[in-house]
Amino acid sequence: MSKEMKIRTKNKDVFLRVKKGHFATMHSHTNYYIDVTTQKMRLSEAKAVAEELVDNYKMNTIVDTILCIDGMEVVGTCIAEELTKDDYVNMNAHQTIYIVSPEYISGGQLMFRDNLVPMLSQKHVLIVAASVTTGKSALAAIDAVNYYGGKVVGVASIFATVDECDHHPVCSVFDPNDLGDYESYKPHQCPICKKGEKIEALVNSFGYSAI
Repeated sequence: MSKEMKIRTKNKDVFLRVKKGHFATMHSHTNYYIDVTTQKMRLSEAKAVAEELVDNYKMNTIVDTILCIDGMEVVGTCIAEELTKDDYVNMNAHQTIYIVSPEYISGGQLMFRDNLVPMLSQKHVLIVAASVTTGKSALAAIDAVNYYGGKVVGVASIFATVDECDHHPVCSVFDPNDLGDYESYKPHQCPICKKGEKIEALVNSFGYSAI
């Protein structure tokens, strides 16, 4: 099993755990596994991530609803708390923000029950994801918000390889520059596979399963 490495930021509570090797996601093969488990599930780290991300939004972005995908509900809640603090530069101070998560149907499409639709319809929606690499999960979330009559105001994530998704800005704590040699390939074009190197693990938003 690959050795875990930590990439730190100036904030002592924010760091990225990564393993280097050969990994398969639903949409791609990569040479790094980005482990964001504790950032999603440990309150101190989720708060630190929220503090890193929230400056992108509090002064110039109205947020009515935060749509959490990839199990990002704790981070999404912490972002909402930061966005509603009493602060003269905070556009959302004292306002209530909804925090919602989708159901998934065949083909990876997102759906929302009738009781949740009013939290999206005619609302300014910030999408919060664990990572945005191929962009397919974020794009599905954007499509869902548009379908239910909301307005996407941005995409926030812990790790991202793109600056925008469907013309919406993507803000992240980490990007490939933090890794240096990060690569992502379509499965049938993966040069690691072509060299005969076996896949080390299957990875998704739930975690890491060694093969």
